[in-house]
Amino acid sequence: MLPIHHMVDQAPQPVAPFSHAVEADGWVFVTGQMPTDPDQPDAPLPDGVEAQTIRVMENLKLVLEGVGLALENVTFMRVYLTEFKRDYQAMNETYRSFFPEGKLPGRTCVGVTGLAVDALVEIDLVARRP
Repeated sequence: MLPIHHMVDQAPQPVAPFSHAVEADGWVFVTGQMPTDPDQPDAPLPDGVEAQTIRVMENLKLVLEGVGLALENVTFMRVYLTEFKRDYQAMNETYRSFFPEGKLPGRTCVGVTGLAVDALVEIDLVARRP
């Protein structure tokens, strides 16, 4: 079976050549989302890692909803931070608020030297259809 490539109209437009999500055998791989406003793509990014994490998570939810899924279908996430030591704790507190207690997906979090659009945080994920 060939993969299905998804573009979601409600999600922010990609900043590079990629699909919002690619699906294969019930697995859905969502491309890393940036803290850009889908309704105002040229607007300045939110200030601080907390606000950027909220926007990134909301953008991920838009992509998931666009393919008929939700955060409860997520099995794994990867978080990229440009200021790891400074922002790790604040990002974690904000990130955790999107999931019910005891229902966190697997995750990796890494520090990077830079992200597109000068973001502080980017998150991608893997989800599974029920």
